[in-house]
Amino acid sequence: MLKAGAADRTYAWLGISSSTTSRSTDLVTSPVISPPFVACIRLTLAVYTFGTALAVLIHDSGESSKHDAGGFFSYFTDLSLIGLTAYFWAAGIQTLAYTLRGEKTYPLQRWPRFLQFLHRLLYSSITTFPIVTTVTYWALLSGADTFATRYNTWSNISEHLLNTVFALFEILFTHCGPSPWSHLIFLIIFLAGYLGVAYITHATEGFYTYSFLDPHKEGPLLAAFIIGIAVGECIVFSAVWGLCYLREWLSRRLRVGAEATGVRSVQAGTREAIDEWEELERPGTPEFEGV
Repeated sequence: MLKAGAADRTYAWLGISSSTTSRSTDLVTSPVISPPFVACIRLTLAVYTFGTALAVLIHDSGESSKHDAGGFFSYFTDLSLIGLTAYFWAAGIQTLAYTLRGEKTYPLQRWPRFLQFLHRLLYSSITTFPIVTTVTYWALLSGADTFATRYNTWSNISEHLLNTVFALFEILFTHCGPSPWSHLIFLIIFLAGYLGVAYITHATEGFYTYSFLDPHKEGPLLAAFIIGIAVGECIVFSAVWGLCYLREWLSRRLRVGAEATGVRSVQAGTREAIDEWEELERPGTPEFEGV
């Protein structure tokens, strides 16, 4: 019993309550879009992000590329895109299953809570990392070659602009979130882990994935860049949390208002019907007595 209670408290801290498996539909519904359209949009974005990742990978394998295909998995931008792809496939399929089953259940509700936690943690990552990637790229990395060719234009728009648009769809138009603050710890750990990937890439392949990670070039500013990105992640996470909270608050207010309006309409209709009956049919009225 003690172990079960400790597990429940741990999962509750991670944003997964014991009732999640039986009642929650926030992962597959929207306050403004029906589940079939949510599924359609998510699967469309899954196809687009997968196609983008595949095209970039193939391009990096070409002779004209400065790096080989192995370098694809060394860039945070590409890893963030893979996260978007994985989430939209997973969330799209869950939403499609929910729709096909008559909006009753979906598979994730019956899966172990650890998998539910991983799904929600993936949501937390794809609603913050793309925004951090977009801000970092346009603030520090964009240059003359950003729009130098058609490929550069398309790939940079897809990976450094549309990625944030896709994240905003999940933030603004679904019932997901706000993510528990405990997820921020994991996201900071992921960012710290990426530093290891970047420096392993330099040690094995001889290049820095991002110029600001070069300690010889940046010197003391390197620490400022690293801390700045971590702080930026905290700010983005807080902003996304606030947007999700505001969206759910507005959704509840609108739903309560609509329900109250519906109740008042029914009550008014019932009262009108009663008044009409009393006026026309009640014994003792002149019309009734003259019949």
